[in-house]
Amino acid sequence: MKVHHISTAPITLELISSIVENGQQLALSPESAQKITACFNYLHEKIKESTEPIYGINTGFGSLQNVSVDNDKLETLQSNLLKSHACGTGDEVPQEIVKLMLLLKIQSLSYGHSGVQLSTVERLIDFYNHDVLPVVYTQGSLGASGDLAPLAHLSLPLLGLGEVYVEGKKKASSAMLQQFGWEPLHMKAKEGLALINGTQFMSAYGVHCLLLSKKLSRVADVVAATSIDAFDCRIDPFNELIHQIRPHKGQLETAKFIAEILEGSELISQGGKQTQDPYSFRCVPQVHGASKDAINYVEWVFLTEINAVTDNPNVFPEADKILSGGNFHGQPLALALDFLCLALSELGSISERRTFQLISGLRKLPAFLVAKPGLNSGLMIPQYTAASIASQNKQLCTPASVDSIVSSNGQEDHVSMGANAAVKAHKVVKNLVSILGIEWLNATQALELRKPLKSSPFIEKLLVDFRKEVAFITEDRQLSIDIEKSKEFIVERIVIE
Repeated sequence: MKVHHISTAPITLELISSIVENGQQLALSPESAQKITACFNYLHEKIKESTEPIYGINTGFGSLQNVSVDNDKLETLQSNLLKSHACGTGDEVPQEIVKLMLLLKIQSLSYGHSGVQLSTVERLIDFYNHDVLPVVYTQGSLGASGDLAPLAHLSLPLLGLGEVYVEGKKKASSAMLQQFGWEPLHMKAKEGLALINGTQFMSAYGVHCLLLSKKLSRVADVVAATSIDAFDCRIDPFNELIHQIRPHKGQLETAKFIAEILEGSELISQGGKQTQDPYSFRCVPQVHGASKDAINYVEWVFLTEINAVTDNPNVFPEADKILSGGNFHGQPLALALDFLCLALSELGSISERRTFQLISGLRKLPAFLVAKPGLNSGLMIPQYTAASIASQNKQLCTPASVDSIVSSNGQEDHVSMGANAAVKAHKVVKNLVSILGIEWLNATQALELRKPLKSSPFIEKLLVDFRKEVAFITEDRQLSIDIEKSKEFIVERIVIE
């Protein structure tokens, strides 16, 4: 099995996708192992030599920063930190995101500025490689001081506490340690703080959402192009001359892609069309393109974050400094995640409008895209569903990042709420799949009604493949089944080179 070696080389979304999809194992590079060990040794020499308080190492936490802790209590201090901060509640975090949390926490600790034991990082790698996935909860993080509660739950199993999933079954962490023959770890100075200070909850959600968002932004183009042809629209709005004089990158890219998808269509090239099409068709480059540009910005933010050290304090052996700062603050991620919600919600909003137009009985298409409307409701109600979901996405676009509630007796007086932004972004992404799936169901139904005229070879090939999964709708049937198959098809079967 191929192994990915954690190192100081930049980690990318594409690399993460490859690691996850190919089931790669993790290992530390010699360079990272050396940095972790050197930092740990430096920190413990410093603790022996110093009589000064070092935040979170020989002091309490947050507003308890002025309470000194004796050196013989430092291990207890760090273990207590993990226990006391494991206050998560709500739904369980999906296991694929927990696995990303492990990967990103390992990556951040590997840079050698966190003061952890090598054995701690190696145990986290063992968890990853053996699919030992801690039970983590969606609620509890303020997105500043790091994702304290979620990361505490992620780390508890190192001590044999909390719960984990192994081979899909939930069990006590103590039983998991026995199963693998592992001893509980003993937290050394700074380790508990290094484990729970950090942005890996927000980052893992963000990476997961981005990987799907990047694909969906192109899938949305394919679905829209299918609707454009099915609604007998003009090709003029996708002429490059229009977009060259307003050269937003995403707009240019979208117009070019739509034109390429529709190349060779009999429908798009026929005459007798209306002078202009509704905005939801005509302005696809401008709307989809703006979302692409937003997604690219969010990707830049997250690439910076996942290649960073986000715990506190930070240890700099070469500079002989231990500095307390605020790299755990999730503000960059909170703003970006809220922006991602907006970008994805708009893809869903314009998609629902195209669905509405397709079923409206316009342009020689039957009402609700079915024979004998009245006796049959046809595709009337899937549009209701899409409208409901699009509305929910708009509600979820209320930004989390504009809020802040004081915590820790005023010491932590501004927080990002980025964890809440992350959870709702995940919901928006899932909702977008549903909305696009419903549009695809409608667009393919409408295309069939245009026969014998054909769409482009690209779209016709997709239509043939889709009909193997979902039959043409001739009379009313339970459409929830078709919607689920349509969602699966657009995510799994629309492959864009």
